[in-house]
Amino acid sequence: MAKLIFTKDNLKLGLVLGLVGPVLGLFVIKYVKTDFSGLSLGEFFDLFINTNKLLTSIGSLSLLANVVLFTIYVNTQRDKTAKGIFLVTLIYGIAILVLKILN
Repeated sequence: MAKLIFTKDNLKLGLVLGLVGPVLGLFVIKYVKTDFSGLSLGEFFDLFINTNKLLTSIGSLSLLANVVLFTIYVNTQRDKTAKGIFLVTLIYGIAILVLKILN
């Protein structure tokens, strides 16, 4: 299945991967960083969204998952998928900026 995902060149696939990448990045940060080990998933997301410092740092780190995916697809000349990943990454970045301003 992983091979199938990495061989397709499809804008819809890029959009889906772009949405899933940062969410997986957040899960990895939550479970790897010991500062958050005592928090439930809901408490972690609440803290993430309502703390400007965490919003910037953890938000940026979670977007690194999309950077990795984008690089893989660009280097394998799957430009439609890379375009979808890039588009969603921009939307996530803008959303983080808006949340930071509104906090």
